[in-house]
Amino acid sequence: MAAKGLEALLPASLQGSDLLRQALTHRSASQCHNERLEYLGDSALNFIVAAHLFALRPQAPEGELSRLRASLVNQDSLAQIARDQGMGTLLSLGDGERKSGGHRRDSILADALEAVIGAVYLATDFATTRDFVLRLYGRRFAALPSAEDLKDPKTRLQEWLQRKNLDIPSYQVLEVTGKPHDQHFKAACHIKSRNISVIGEGSSRRRAEQAAAVKALAALTHTEEQQFG
Repeated sequence: MAAKGLEALLPASLQGSDLLRQALTHRSASQCHNERLEYLGDSALNFIVAAHLFALRPQAPEGELSRLRASLVNQDSLAQIARDQGMGTLLSLGDGERKSGGHRRDSILADALEAVIGAVYLATDFATTRDFVLRLYGRRFAALPSAEDLKDPKTRLQEWLQRKNLDIPSYQVLEVTGKPHDQHFKAACHIKSRNISVIGEGSSRRRAEQAAAVKALAALTHTEEQQFG
């Protein structure tokens, strides 16, 4: 049975169905898994979010709309929505995935959410799927970030340096620890022209580098404030 959070949003025709069970089944658990549904749901999700943003931001340029969409449909956002709906407890996983904490893994949660969206589409129609997605995203559409906030830390750092006519930063992975399914990264960000080297950590190379970029930008702005008051 679906969790109360997810069940409240699902169309009645999908609740308790074989199609829903397939959408919540990882490939490690069965040959009847959710990857095809994930493909379908990913396509539907991207179009629904893109169309809704197009209507919400009539003056926004293409680049801003693309960044907004990416921020809403990336793995982090999808995994958090899945957690909000209690989907981790609903997943069917193979023994290995279950023992390694697969029900908490961002990639598995995000894929399952896309598969559920695909299942909603197959069980109903596009209009119902659109309503389902918009209800999932309700509060996120109500609090869209600004164009500047959409930029990831590495982009903000690079643009800051370019405005000052300084060399772009370099990144270096210093350490990778943990098992393949649960790795932890340390990465350094170097800005030679300002003699700055900082270290960031995260569950992926990208996250570690972004964490380092945040620290580097903070160090740069702090130094500038000290120099110019």
